[in-house]
Amino acid sequence: MREIVLDTETTGFEPEQGDRIVEIGAVELMGHMPTGRTYHQYIDPQRAMPDDAFQVHGLGDDFLRGKPVFADIAQAFVDFIGDAKLVIHNAAFDMKFINAELGWVRRPPLPMERAIDTLAIARKRFPGSPASLDALCRRFGIDNSSRTLHGALLDSEILAEVYLELIGGRQPDFALGQQPERGGAQQSATGWRPAPRPEKLAPRLTEAERAAHEAFVAKMGDAALWRRFS
Repeated sequence: MREIVLDTETTGFEPEQGDRIVEIGAVELMGHMPTGRTYHQYIDPQRAMPDDAFQVHGLGDDFLRGKPVFADIAQAFVDFIGDAKLVIHNAAFDMKFINAELGWVRRPPLPMERAIDTLAIARKRFPGSPASLDALCRRFGIDNSSRTLHGALLDSEILAEVYLELIGGRQPDFALGQQPERGGAQQSATGWRPAPRPEKLAPRLTEAERAAHEAFVAKMGDAALWRRFS
């Protein structure tokens, strides 16, 4: 199963008010494991960044000026994500911007059903607890010390680790569905159970130990639990 962990940085909060995407970062997962393939692109928003944006993104007008506009990178972005599920923290926000950008270049929107919202997963698993990316890093012991400024690719890489923890660790489906080898463990519809041993283990009790145990039980009388289940 292919998934894309994705993050965007924007000039503001509302594309309907003219805000644009300035950075996209994405990490590919295959079977819940990172493949090493990533996508990263800075984008010229063709509008001035707000005064406080540099403090958040570390991106200024001079840096973004001359970078490709979204129309120039749309095809490469769409090709990278393909038809994979999109793992996003606060998916409604990023999907809103991505679909606005796609709409402005007359491309079809991405269905919201493709998004896996890690914010919603975290709130369901830990109701009432902080569910920001930084808070989840602290919860799972994930090092985010390099996250002094928001960056789409770095945030995607960190989110990939958080997502894998949220769904049960790096290999949530490990060994499930595999055919057991002869004499090995078996998997049934009701859960894991060990296969019978081909040969019983030889007893380790000596005859003296066995006799001592029987004498001890005999002193307990007929109502002893040992006799009830023997």
